[in-house]
Amino acid sequence: MRPFKKNKPEIKQRGNYAFIDSQNLNLGTQKMGWKMDWKKFREFLRDQYNVEKAFMFIGYMPDYEKLYDQLHSQGYLVVLKPTLEMFATESKTTEAGGLMSEENTKEPEEKKIAPKGNVDADLVLYVLKEMPNYHKAVVVSGDGDFYSMIEYLDQKQKLHKLLTPNWQYSSLLKPYERYIERLDQKRKELRYHDHHKRKPNQKPEPQQGSRH
Repeated sequence: MRPFKKNKPEIKQRGNYAFIDSQNLNLGTQKMGWKMDWKKFREFLRDQYNVEKAFMFIGYMPDYEKLYDQLHSQGYLVVLKPTLEMFATESKTTEAGGLMSEENTKEPEEKKIAPKGNVDADLVLYVLKEMPNYHKAVVVSGDGDFYSMIEYLDQKQKLHKLLTPNWQYSSLLKPYERYIERLDQKRKELRYHDHHKRKPNQKPEPQQGSRH
């Protein structure tokens, strides 16, 4: 009798992970006149790039708790970075040559501008920390600050795709154009349609092939 031979268990290939610079993606799409549908985008990442986990890096603001919960329910792993309140100093001048006399000198006024949450360091940290757990990385950003990270992923053969919001990505990323895909070219399938803003006399567009 031949000895019973056990079949070796099949080793399931690890999926890809996406690392999303939310601010760069948001600004890059809105600059082109559209907004991302986050549910569609998560499905797109899964179907097109085999993304098993999608890390979304966001500057935290208390007023957007519901948005973070919504993103989590849609399949994102939300990584929040504390934001800093930024102020721009405005100096007032007199009409005489733009200079301030001693008697009219006033303290410069501080104007509050949009809060800033720099997620770059967190995104790089997660890319490196999670490297043993994913097959390849899908990086969503057009920011040249990630050049060294992209270079490292390429050297390690761990970069699958670099998704930029539009054609205005950093020139530092040009050497990696073979990985680049522009999301503005996927606008029709990824854009958010706000049906509440439909004009009063405008009939709703027929939904062809939509999925619920």
